[in-house]
Amino acid sequence: MSVDDAILALAAERGVASSISPEDAARAVDSENWRKRMGEVRDAAVRLAKAGRIVILRKGKPVDPENFKGVIRLRIVDGEV
Repeated sequence: MSVDDAILALAAERGVASSISPEDAARAVDSENWRKRMGEVRDAAVRLAKAGRIVILRKGKPVDPENFKGVIRLRIVDGEV
């Protein structure tokens, strides 16, 4: 499973009322070495957010995928469910 697929599948499973952590996606792709995949997950999240497929959240609020820092969560966009 690709990182993009993992993010989309897990976020769709949670629905628009909830979100996933990047760690959830990394663990779905590689349960043993998930920490090494976190940069890849973050890059995929930015790519998917720019494409309008997910929203990146910080402290529960959407952030600009071009400019954010810190702990994030990922939520599917309403039309993607």
